[in-house]
Amino acid sequence: MSERTLAIVKPDAVKKNAIGDIINRYEKAGLRPVAMRLMHMSKATAQGFYAVHKARPFFDSLCTFMSSGPCVVLVLQGDNAIKKNRELMGATDPAKAEQGTIRAAHGANIEFNAVHGSDAPETAKFEIGYFFAEMELVG
Repeated sequence: MSERTLAIVKPDAVKKNAIGDIINRYEKAGLRPVAMRLMHMSKATAQGFYAVHKARPFFDSLCTFMSSGPCVVLVLQGDNAIKKNRELMGATDPAKAEQGTIRAAHGANIEFNAVHGSDAPETAKFEIGYFFAEMELVG
């Protein structure tokens, strides 16, 4: 079943020049970018995006990190895109991520973990709409 998911190459991975490797991993796994933007999120934009975590102790540091430098926001499309992207990313903590995953290769720790990906169809719908208008999605 073809579906869409949001992915973000976070500021730590952009700073390490890992954008190309990460996008290559998506494409090799059959996930096709249908929208992509390089942007420097404001803290307010990050707070709105991560509002679901507002009560969590890591909320402020997450929003500060996500607004600390440029990131690449993408919409990926493919069969079982959400599940496939979650597998490609690996565990949230790179130290626990399987070898060969994006976070094992490019993440430093649980906070600086290189990438974000939607975790469910409802989340993907909100997250894609947060950054992209329907007319910006190709394919």
